Amino acid sequence: MSFFDQIKEKIIKSINPKNIILIDNSSLHTKHKSFDSNKYHLKIIIESEKLKKMDKITVHRKIFSILKDEMQSKIHALEIEIK
Repeated sequence: MSFFDQIKEKIIKSINPKNIILIDNSSLHTKHKSFDSNKYHLKIIIESEKLKKMDKITVHRKIFSILKDEMQSKIHALEIEIK
């Protein structure tokens, strides 16, 4: 299973969204001084009625807690969009 599939699976198990899209934006950040080719810049688009009812900070905390290990080891930046 790929790293991206693992991320999707963790979010699906925890939140059960209608849809989830994971976009790797790492290539857009290669010229940044702090760029690390071993870590990802990701955008997650989640379609979830449950998350839409929550405030933005709570949603971000929830996603970050789900992906806690990945954030420490393989994800440098995470953009979250809720639909």
